[in-house]
Amino acid sequence: MAINQIMIDELIEEEKETVRQLLVESYQQYEHEYQSAQVWEEYLTNIKASVENPEVEKILIAKSEDQILGTLQIFLSSDKAYQRPELQISSPVIRLLAVHPKARGQGIAQALINASLQFAKSQGAKHLYLHTGDKMQKAIRLYEWFGFKRDHSKEFYNHDILVKCYRYDL
Repeated sequence: MAINQIMIDELIEEEKETVRQLLVESYQQYEHEYQSAQVWEEYLTNIKASVENPEVEKILIAKSEDQILGTLQIFLSSDKAYQRPELQISSPVIRLLAVHPKARGQGIAQALINASLQFAKSQGAKHLYLHTGDKMQKAIRLYEWFGFKRDHSKEFYNHDILVKCYRYDL
């Protein structure tokens, strides 16, 4: 899939179903990493529902010629992003960065992260955070390449999985 120009926009109501499908297709590759089918199904249910999350500040989409190729969600704190006020993150948090498998390697994730950095700066934030797991090695390499640094103080366990924190200092 050759991409011409990537436009970053905010999600509108008519695009929600497309983004739900994109999230599922994008995260499908991790299904075998889950300890049980039940935990995987729970995860899928949560990512589908995330498009309607009232706590989300902004859902960005990356489009090329009216095709939605990527998405991410921005929350204003760890309390809103994860219902985890104990993490004490009062800066924007990226969640559910997804790029369609057929559109990977063409700068879509970078464009979405850049838009998130601009948003965080516009909010006067000093940091932009995200959380990820070991199973997402390509994503972790991208975050580190971008300049995100590991922040062990903001990590937590979900079931038996360490959720690693990365922070970008603005």
